[in-house]
Amino acid sequence: MNQNISTRRARKRLFIGLISGTCLVVCLFLMALWIVPYIGLGNIHHYATWALGAFVVGLIGVVCVGYWGLFLNIVTKKPLPGSRRFRGLTIKLFLPLMVLLGKALGIDKQSIMLSFISVNNELVQAEAARYKPEQVLLLMPHCLQNSKCDKRLTYDINNCARCGKCPIAGLLDLHDKYGVNLAIATGGTIARRIVVQMRPRMIIAVACHRDLSSGIQDTYPLPVFGVLNERPHGPCLDTTVAHYLLEEALHRFLLEDYLEGKNIGIGLTISTAQATKL
Repeated sequence: MNQNISTRRARKRLFIGLISGTCLVVCLFLMALWIVPYIGLGNIHHYATWALGAFVVGLIGVVCVGYWGLFLNIVTKKPLPGSRRFRGLTIKLFLPLMVLLGKALGIDKQSIMLSFISVNNELVQAEAARYKPEQVLLLMPHCLQNSKCDKRLTYDINNCARCGKCPIAGLLDLHDKYGVNLAIATGGTIARRIVVQMRPRMIIAVACHRDLSSGIQDTYPLPVFGVLNERPHGPCLDTTVAHYLLEEALHRFLLEDYLEGKNIGIGLTISTAQATKL
């Protein structure tokens, strides 16, 4: 079996296992809220215990519906009613709890983050529509720029001399070819400001697993498709990215009218394993 496919499945199993455990823990906690004060509440009012029980059962129902909706969305890879809410539930509720549960079980946080990015990409592909080029933002980290380059690209990407010593020249080629927005951020604060200023409807972001995870959380409900950068020199220094992965993503999310005559010579179906370099 292809190693990338095997790794992808392993990480998807990790995500499903952790989110299942998280859902169970939340449900048990909610049940405890009812069981522990059961006797005491009865002394306050004879309906108080049942009122709290109905409230807890309702919360358990919400968690379970969210879990099963997310589970089916992951397994079927098809958009289901409320797909965006399922993604939001993952980002806002399950992910923080999964990290805590994973820590308690001795699971490396990086593995959880990679699993989350992988599943997020599948949810985004199932949920997201197609967009005009001006509605799509390619958001890149500053570490893609050659560390010896003295050009300031954060405020104007066109300052790049396109010398070919770093991936920026290839990114500009994609920008010119497809007409999408392209921006470079030096950190989370600048990235958020760029998103607010450009107001895209879809983001294709490149970063390390940590920055991608936090970026996906910060920009919700905007769909963010994440592509991991490569770090041959270590983190935050002269990183690289496979341009063809970004071009495949553009072919998935751009309206077909803007893709005529822009064949990339390879299949247009984006696998999460490719998109996140799993």
